[in-house]
Amino acid sequence: MPSLILGSRSLAAWSGRTLVLGVTGSQPTAVASADLPKSAAAHLEAVLPALEVSTTVGATTTIPAVPALKATKVVLVGLGEEQGEGGTDSLRRAAGSAVRAAGQGSVAIALPHDDDADLAAIGEGALAGDYTFTAHKSATGEQEEREITVFSSLDRKAAPKEVLETAATIARNVAWARDLVNTAPNLLYPQSFTEQVQQVAKASSGKLKVEVLDDKALLEGGFGGIVGVGQGSSRPPRIVTLSYSPRGKKPHVALVGKGITFDTGGVCIKPSASMATMKSDMAGAAAVAATVVAAAELELDVAVTGYLCLAENMPGGNAQRPGDVVTMRNGMTVEILDTDAEGRMVLADGMSLAAESGPDQILDVATLTGACVVALGPHIFGVMGNDEELRTAITEAADRADEPSWPLPLPTALRAGLDSPTADIAHKGDRMGGALTAGLFLQEFAKDADGELIPWAHLDIAGPSFNEGGATGHLPKGATGVAVGTLLEHLANLA
Repeated sequence: MPSLILGSRSLAAWSGRTLVLGVTGSQPTAVASADLPKSAAAHLEAVLPALEVSTTVGATTTIPAVPALKATKVVLVGLGEEQGEGGTDSLRRAAGSAVRAAGQGSVAIALPHDDDADLAAIGEGALAGDYTFTAHKSATGEQEEREITVFSSLDRKAAPKEVLETAATIARNVAWARDLVNTAPNLLYPQSFTEQVQQVAKASSGKLKVEVLDDKALLEGGFGGIVGVGQGSSRPPRIVTLSYSPRGKKPHVALVGKGITFDTGGVCIKPSASMATMKSDMAGAAAVAATVVAAAELELDVAVTGYLCLAENMPGGNAQRPGDVVTMRNGMTVEILDTDAEGRMVLADGMSLAAESGPDQILDVATLTGACVVALGPHIFGVMGNDEELRTAITEAADRADEPSWPLPLPTALRAGLDSPTADIAHKGDRMGGALTAGLFLQEFAKDADGELIPWAHLDIAGPSFNEGGATGHLPKGATGVAVGTLLEHLANLA
């Protein structure tokens, strides 16, 4: 990942490859800091009409050799017809688009901003827009580390350098979540995922603790949900607990992530076309891991425990069957109706384990249902829960993080669809309202030992976790790292 630094020289003196400026207005005009040389500003004003520059947020236009600037070229990026249109979201997306359009070499960004939230959005967007996944590419020689300079109009009281350092920490962990999701499934499986978490936690500046339940411990511990899902694979399941505990009494949030490293559907096998992106079925666990590491590195004043529920859903000779009945960690028996509805089973065991630690809140993150994608489309994740205040806090955090979400209900009338004649509960309801019945199933596991509800929210990120289209704004093609920003916003707000 490139370094992110605060600009200390004037725009005219900066001598790197690409300078990024914003454009806005119905008659596009360049917007930059006050130290843009007059001759450079005049040149831009003269050429903008002829270039038919767009002010649509994220649209870019490249202009080479602008007078009075040492930068090789200028990239103009749209900020909307009115300055400030779209707030931090526009700045984040514009910075990402501009860095991507800049190509190779150093970049300096001079976009208008009013406060530290704006500046953070610019920094995060710039680093997110630079992201590429090259782990599986043949080596092409050493690459020089890229430098991204952000010019700020904020005075020292606003601590712009610290704002950018925080932005870099967040962006680095979002990039790690993306890397995990983008990794080929023959290389990322429960044990290798576990090892990556152990390595990252050891190398992190944050105070982190990692504990691992292997397949033997899961079997002995009564984790029938995740054991059943993973029993068809030659690569057995794991639950990894990753925790950050600052000193003193703090709010304690448990994060539970679905980590199906590849989902064939099991014996209820998916059509081949539906498996194309199933390496991304562990995006929830990736988001949880990245969030806990970032929270520790940022030293947030809240205790966070992540439970990564890792399994591979395969149709092996010992695979789970429709009609099986398993006993979960909390003692409930569950009838399996569809082996392709496996995510809720690993989450339910993870939530049961999380409940045993007595957290103030449980949040689960999962690429759980296609029904949620049908309901909300590919760019919005659904939020459900047993506590309206918590559900609202999550959607508000998502809004601040520029990760679109929408609250969904858990209608009590649909609960009867989970009744089973052979077990305490069936793991799947009717076809209609599939995202909601999945939430209703999970709700049964957000309880303490006395059966009292623990405040819980469920983030169904099936749509926005993996971008099958082209890169747009600060989001690349492939894994997006969605939910990391939302979770960190929520944790920071609690702290």
